[in-house]
Formats: sequence, structure tokens, C-alpha cells
Amino acid sequence: MSSLSRELVFLILQFLEEEKFKESVHRLEKESGFFFNMKYFEEKVQAGEWDEVEKYLSGFTKVDDNRYSMKIFFEIRKQKYLEALDRQDKAKAVEILVNDLKVFSTFNEELYKEISQLLTLNNFRENEQLSKYGDTKTARSIMLIELKKLIEANPLFRDKLVFPTLKSSRLRTLINQSLNWQHQLCKNPRPNPDIKTLFTDHTCTPSNGPLAPTPVNLPIAAVAKSAAYTPLGAHGPFPPTAAAANAGALAGWMANASASSSVQAAVVTASSIPVPQNQVPILKRPRTPPAAPGMVDYQNTDHELMKRLRSAPSIEEVTYPTPRQQAWSPDDLPRIVAITMHQGSTITSMDFHPSHHTLLLVGSANAEITLWELGLRERLVSKPFRVWDMAQCPSPFQAPIVKDTLISVNRVAWSPEGNCVGVAFTKHLIHLYSYSGSSDLRQLIEIDAHVGSVNDLAFAHPSKQLCVVTCGDDKLIKVWDLSGRKLFTFEGHDAQVYSICPHHKENIQFIFSTAVDGKIKAWLYDNMGSRVDYDAPGFSCTTMLYSADGSRLFSCGTSKEGESHLVEWNESEGAIRRTYAGFKKKSNGVVSFDTTQNRFLAAGEDSQIKFWDMDNIDLLTTIDAEGGLPSLPRLRFNKEGNLLAVTTADNGFKILANAVGLRSLRATEAPSFEALRTSINPVSLKVSGTSAVASVGPVSCKVERSSPVRPSPILNGVDPMGRSVEKPRTLDDAMDKLKPWQLAEIVDPVQCRLVTLPESTDASSKVVRLLYTNSGVGILALGSNGVQKLWKWLRNEQNPNGKATASVVPPHWQPNSGLLMSNDVTGVNVEDAVPCIALSKNDSYVMSATGGKVSLFNMMTFKVMTTFMAPPPASTFLAFHPQDNNIIAIGMEDSTIHIYNVRVDEVKSKLKGHQKRITGLAFSTNLNILVSSGADAQLCVWSIDTWEKRKSVTIQIPAGKAPTGDTRVQFHADQIRMLVVHETQLAIYDASKMERIRQWIPQDGLSAPISYAAYSCNSQLVYASFCDGNIGVFDADTLRLRCRVAPSAYLPQSILSGSQAVYPLVVAANPNDPNQFAIGLTDGSVKVMEPIESEGKWGTSPPVDNGILSGRTTSSSTTSNHTPEQLQR
Repeated sequence: MSSLSRELVFLILQFLEEEKFKESVHRLEKESGFFFNMKYFEEKVQAGEWDEVEKYLSGFTKVDDNRYSMKIFFEIRKQKYLEALDRQDKAKAVEILVNDLKVFSTFNEELYKEISQLLTLNNFRENEQLSKYGDTKTARSIMLIELKKLIEANPLFRDKLVFPTLKSSRLRTLINQSLNWQHQLCKNPRPNPDIKTLFTDHTCTPSNGPLAPTPVNLPIAAVAKSAAYTPLGAHGPFPPTAAAANAGALAGWMANASASSSVQAAVVTASSIPVPQNQVPILKRPRTPPAAPGMVDYQNTDHELMKRLRSAPSIEEVTYPTPRQQAWSPDDLPRIVAITMHQGSTITSMDFHPSHHTLLLVGSANAEITLWELGLRERLVSKPFRVWDMAQCPSPFQAPIVKDTLISVNRVAWSPEGNCVGVAFTKHLIHLYSYSGSSDLRQLIEIDAHVGSVNDLAFAHPSKQLCVVTCGDDKLIKVWDLSGRKLFTFEGHDAQVYSICPHHKENIQFIFSTAVDGKIKAWLYDNMGSRVDYDAPGFSCTTMLYSADGSRLFSCGTSKEGESHLVEWNESEGAIRRTYAGFKKKSNGVVSFDTTQNRFLAAGEDSQIKFWDMDNIDLLTTIDAEGGLPSLPRLRFNKEGNLLAVTTADNGFKILANAVGLRSLRATEAPSFEALRTSINPVSLKVSGTSAVASVGPVSCKVERSSPVRPSPILNGVDPMGRSVEKPRTLDDAMDKLKPWQLAEIVDPVQCRLVTLPESTDASSKVVRLLYTNSGVGILALGSNGVQKLWKWLRNEQNPNGKATASVVPPHWQPNSGLLMSNDVTGVNVEDAVPCIALSKNDSYVMSATGGKVSLFNMMTFKVMTTFMAPPPASTFLAFHPQDNNIIAIGMEDSTIHIYNVRVDEVKSKLKGHQKRITGLAFSTNLNILVSSGADAQLCVWSIDTWEKRKSVTIQIPAGKAPTGDTRVQFHADQIRMLVVHETQLAIYDASKMERIRQWIPQDGLSAPISYAAYSCNSQLVYASFCDGNIGVFDADTLRLRCRVAPSAYLPQSILSGSQAVYPLVVAANPNDPNQFAIGLTDGSVKVMEPIESEGKWGTSPPVDNGILSGRTTSSSTTSNHTPEQLQR
């Protein structure tokens, strides 16, 4: 529905309200979904008219639209259920439970069970959490406060809670103005005409001669609230808005608008599109009398005005450059494969920094974003997906996002100045980061932007303010400022919006949008609706891009039939200027393309990269980048056009370069000493759009010598073609490359940040299992006595963001009841028991065992919800199925693995393949497998679909070592590589082939047996603990040691000199901070460790060929089964 039609609905709503048609008002509110009447909603809730409450809500949202909607419906139905229980109407309560509340069991089975158990109580207030429930009226009032907060926070309601400000009887005013206008058009206007109908246009019957037109008012009999209105002629023609006054860039597009939007075009064109003054007198058949100059016939405006615009050049028509005379050279294109890197997950989007031309931002199918410095071949920072405000979200409504493992990145983009990063995800959200250089990528804001997938994201500068433009499956385009405030919502597409292209011509800012049905629309930053309604070639799913200088517009798309179309548009006419040839086969997806140097186009198709000269429709050249490309590779040029990033079939990317690009890579990799000297002078950078930059907060463009992280845009010399070549990112980075590498050794408490968790030390109970909560704000430890302890960091003045930190001591958390989470250890020798623990994805319950039955605990109340799997055999390892919290893989003492369904309390499958007890289980959703490890040093691979064994391998035990002890497994973030831990080694395996890639054996300063090891949250580091108290931090790709933490750094001297050895048994990595980890020790204590703030990380990555540095031998890795890519690293 167009914006004008939407406004008409509001006028009708005002009219119905004034005429007291109450039922009709609320029915139209619901059916249109334009205005949510909070007052009416409150009245119905207070009256307990639950059916009407839900019926009214259904016009605006459904239960499963988003987490806010789910919470709204849950609160209403829960209240209805409690009121039935309060009336002792058990039959009604059961009906509500089965028909209304059952839907929520999918997301939180335990909550549903707890609600069901209320039926067994004489008074539900006996439940601790409901003990303060008062009378019905009070409960409804309390619930209303919560509902209003949820509705106001719900993105589906954000533009529907405020009724537009209208003068009273606005619809009547417009009707009277229309009648005045009709009366002025009469050939023989009569004074005081008697108008008796609105169904037909007004005309005056002939009289004794023409008279001056007089104002027209509806008769009192017809309209109760009659009033005298100023004749329309007195107002004169509507002045065009400032934004529209120069909208010539879009005028040509409108000139050929389809007939389907002619009515809208007529209104918009008459008021918004500029017409040169000399064209007004020659409009055909002017019907406006001299008394009303400037009035035109609205029924024919679109036809006549568009005809004039088509015949006369637009006042802002683009002049295209003439075809170049210069001959094309193959050296101009980046065709040389300079770098091949492994990302670890399918790459879905890439974008180069606008000024640091070797800085590449990458988004992946596993929802991770990564920042690469290509010159250094270094992954600067990696951000796995998480919901930033999950800790504040009620647990039942975290589930829809947490449970969905298929969230991926749709788009990553730099802001024009390069100080902000935007990320669009396939589920609802966008993330904005601020960036001030090196690896300093900081969270800025999270926005729940669209219902469903956010398909595209771009930055724009309307009104000189940096904004983010998004589009999504909800058929909307939205504009946001950097504080998360929504500025505009554009609606008009009839299908999911696929892509957006913000641009400007002189001082006119506008947005092109494309939808999956092949429609192209254009929007100004106002509420006037779409200015363009065009069909993309082949009705294809299309992306639009401008050339670097903004003068030429191109689009590339693929139709449902698989036919691809690459075209250049003539903006002034809204027509295709040229169609490029060269696509040979039908595609299964949408072709990716890019432009560069105001000269070339490139597209990825048929496992190749195809290039065109912009002025020639014929294919220029084709390359395969030395092979290994997917059928539809994604590609992206840097701003200079000397580097081209292209995705590979093995979840990586290649960087192609021309001669200038190769020099820029080498300049970053190995700068000269003179270049370094000139780069250390402090400079201030000017950034356009200062108002927008100021709002970012953390972004700093001041380069200071003492700053550990800073941008360095100073150019390193001048190349023959006059293009910039980038220097190292920082002086520190460059100096690190020039000086010998040294192992970081932490031997003193002042060299790191450390906190010992309170009430954790218990010499009689070792910490045998350790977990961070998934939200990252708590730590859960399981002792050898079967008791679990929980610590939570709180949001307070010391810790304003409430995150886990080694700078603040978290309190030991217990419920008011004082309950302990204690496993059933009846008849169990806890010294011999193998403990196991697993935490649900939404942190609502934990499952654990210590040689006895498996207990399921509620994490809020610490109550045992149920127990199962009584020994023998005892359970030794637990792992939740990644796609269904009700399915658990349970490793057993007798070497079997049970696939257990909690909901039906039934073992669905029993897997046999090991010879000794199960010590590790890990799922891979990418490979659709479960990998198990055992005390027999075996690794087995099982199909998740059929639970059949696919493969079995034995880890290679070093000579002289016994194949005994626990073997553990953990998947890398890419869900393909896998960390295998045994007391004799660390190893990296490619789980798709079950081949070992890397192996590290204890040696030199770390020669004791390994007690535990785990990946950091971004899978860039491996934290390993040793039985002599040492802790090693390894580079995850190479398994080369980068930092050693000695026991003296975290244990007091009294313990170090004592007779009882104390060392870490377990290590846990923070799920949000890759440089924070926790250790559980043999004396029962738990400690959290971070590098000191001035360092920010645990050492530096060692070079591939460490050799002997600084008079000592570094701990290197033994490598087998190398791939060419791994050798390259």
C-alpha cells in the first residue's frame, strides 16, 4: 500500500472516531495494522476479555514473529491460566494449558513442565516464584506494565503506536477543498451551490452568465460539523519540497513509470518532480481558470508531465564520458593470485576498507565476521555471532534465536570513512561496530531491524548524518541513525527486498531498492513513497552498483530460471543503456559482481571471474584464479582496484593483484626503515561527516605515537601510476616484523590480570569440570564431590557492562532457598567416578552426573527437575544435540553412546564402536556428524541422520607412551577442523577426512602431561593446562606456542612450596572474549585470567619457522598431512 493510501486510512480512522463508530474504528485499526490503540488494548486487558485481546493483537503480530511477540502472548496466556486456577476452574486451566500454552513448550520444555505442575497445587501461590501473586486486578495491572514495555520495544510496533497529528475533521476539510476546486472548474459557476452528493463530480447548471466562483460548503443536513473552508484557489499551487526541488536525477525514471502506479505517480509528480519553468505553459489542455493559476488536470498530469520530461533533457541529466581511446592492457586487471587464505566457513560477504586498501572484512555462513590484514597475512580480529543483550532477555524468548544454528551473515560493509562496520544477519538483527585501527573493533549497537532476514545493509549520509540503510524479508527498507533510532521506513515492495543502493546526485540523497520479484524502486528520504517502479531484466534478483565516480549505474541479477543479466542503465530515461554478453550457463544462485577504476566490471560465474570494459558489451577476459573457485564465486575489489578478493570452494578466499597491488602487499609486509621513521609523526586525520563521526563515540581519528592501536593512512612513497600504497597498520606491528620473535612468559602475578572466585577453594573437592554460561556472564564448576557451584558477574558501578572480567570478583550465586546443585552419588566412589556436565543453550538448565544418575537442574532454583540413566553403566560424557535440546548424546562407562530423547524418556539409538569408556563427544552441523573419543585413544565418526558409524581412527601416540587416559574433542568455529586433546599431545584434525593436520607433543619448558585444552571463542587460540601447573597459549592454526603462564603467576608462594601439588585439571574459554579463560584446580579453586590491559593479548603469533631465537629453542609443532595451503601459512 502506498504512503498516500496509508494516510487515507488514518483520515478514515479519525472520521470514524469523531462519528463514534467505535467497533469500526478498532476493526480498521486491526485489519490495516497501521495504528495500535494502546488505550483500547489496556481496556480489554483490564476487563479480562482475552479473546478480544488476542484477536486485536493478531492484526499486528503473531506468536512466532520475534522474541518480543512471543513474550507478549506468553504473558497474556499465562495470566489467563493463573486466573482459571485462582477460580479453581481446573477444566478451563487444562484447556488453556493444552490449547494456548503448549506452543511455548517447543522453546522451553522445562518452563512448560513447571507451569503444568501448578495444576497439582491447591493454590498456585505455593510455588516460590508465584508467592507474591495478589488479586486478579493487581496482577493484570502489573502485567500491563510489562506488556507495554514489550510492545514499545517490539520492532513490529515501533511506528504504529502514535497516531499522526491531524487537525480536527481533516477528511471533511479535504472534501470541502475538493468541492471548491470542482466548483471553480465549472463553466457556469453559481453562487451558493446546492451540493447534495459526493458520489459524482459537482457541476453547476447553466445560468444567465458566468459568475465568480464562491466557496463551497457541504450542506448542514449532510455534514453535522459544517464549517467554512478557504477556497483552494486562495492557497495557490503547492510549493515543492526542498528535497524534491532538485530530484531531476530520478525524473527520467519516473517518466516511464508503469501504469500500475499511475495514480500515485500523478500525485507525487505534481507535487515533487521539478518542471522547468518554460515547460509549464505548453502543457496540453490546461483546464484551470485564470483565477487559480498553476492548477492542472490531475487526471492527465502523469501523462502530460512525463511526456514533457521524456522529450526535454533533465536538468540534472548525467553526461557520460566518451569511449576511451587508450588501449586496454592485461596488466590493469588484478589477475595474479597473491594470497590464499582459509576462513573456515563459507564466505557470504566481503568488503575492503575505504582507505586501508589491504584491510578486508569478511562475513561467513557461521555468522562470524573476521578482519584480515592481507599484507601481514594476519587475522586481526574475529567476532563469532551472539546476541549482545541476551543477558537481559527472558530465557523463554532467547530460545528462538539461540536454538537456530542456521544464522549467518548476509552482508558486511564499511562506512564511507572506514570508522564503522555494519553486519546484517539472516535473523532479525544488525550489528554496528566502531573501528579505530588495527584490531580495535568495538561493539557500537545492536538493532532488531526486520522481521525475518536482514538481506542487505549500506551506509548513507542523508542530511550530512551518517546512517545505516537496511532491507529485509518483511518487504521494508529502513533508515537508522547510529544510536539505533529509526528515521524512515519505506514500504511499497510486494516481495522480500533483496538489495539496496544508496547514492546521491549533487545534494540529492536517494536509495534504489530491488526485490526478489524483480521490481526496482527508488526513494527519497521523505514519506512520499516510491519514485520508481521498474522491472529488472528477466525479473531477476538484482544488485545495483554505481561506478567509483558515481556517474554510471549498473545492475547484475539472476532470474528464477537461472539466466543472468548484467546491464548499464540510462538514469535520465530510466532505460537500459547496454546489456553485457558473456554469461554461458544457467546458475543455481545469484551472480555476484563489482565495478572498479571507473572502467571495468567483474562477475563470478561458472567457477571463473569474468571481466568487461564498461564501454564494450563483449567479454574482455576470463580467469579461473588457478582453480578452486565455487560455481558462483563472490568477489570484491578494493577502492583502488588493484586487489580483488574472490571466494574459494574450500571455505577460503584468494587475493588477486596487479603490479601495483603486489607492491602494496609487499609494502605492508616488509616496510623499509626510512618509511617507518616517517610514519611515526603524529597527525590528525580529517574525516567527512563530522557530526556522524562524533556520534560514534569510541572512534578516534587521532594518531598518537604512544597509542597501541591507531590507523596509519600515510602513503609509503609514490608508485609510477600515482596510486597509493599502504604502510604497516602501526609502528608496533612493523617493528614486531623486524625484531626477533620472543615467547611471552608470564611468571609474576603483575604480568596478568587474575581473580580467584570466592568460596571456591576446597581441598577435599577438586574442580573436575568447568563451564562458562553461554551468555558469558557466569561460571559453573563441578567438583569431584558432585556439587556444582555458580558465579555470576553483576552489572554495577565497578562493572557497568556486567561482563565477565578478571578485574571484578563475581559473587557466589545461590537461590534464596539455599539449595545446592548436588549430583546423586549414592553408592558411588567419587574418586573413581568420571564426572560429566552439559549446559542448555539458553542457560536455563544444566545436566550432570558424578558416577550416578544424570540429574537435570533448574539453573534459577537449583531444583532437580528429573533424573535418568541410572547406572550401571555410568554416564561419562554429555552433549546436547545442536538442533534439538531434547536430544542428548550420552557417553557411557561401557564404551557405548546412547542417543537419548528427554521429552519421551527413551533411548533412541545405542552406538557401539569404542573399546573403553567414552571421554568426549562433539557435534558438527556443517558436516552433519557426531565425533566421539574414548579412553581407548580411538576417534569415531557417526552420521547424525542415521547414527551409523562412518569412520574410526586411532590417534598416534608418541613412542614410549601408553595409549591410556582421556581423549577429548572440540570443533573449531568452522565446524570442520577439530582439536583432539590427550595427555601426550595436542592435535588438529580435518574432520571431513579424519586426517591429522597438526600435532604438538609436550617438550622443553612444557614437558609435563597435558591435563586439559580448549579453543578460545574465536578458535584463534588453544589454551592448554599441564600437570606441573604450567599453562600454554598456542596459535590454533599452527599449534605453535605463543605464551607460557607459569604457576608462580597465579599460585601464592605458600602453595608453591607446599607438599601437595596444585595444578589445573580443567580449562574453560570465555564465549565472548577470546583472551579470557578460567582454570579449575586440584585444590578446588577457580581462577579467571586475562592479559594485562597494556598488552591486550597473550603474546604474539610466532613465525612459521621459529628456529632458535634469543638463545632459546621455541616449542614447535610436529606436522603431518600438510596441504599446500597449510604449507603456505
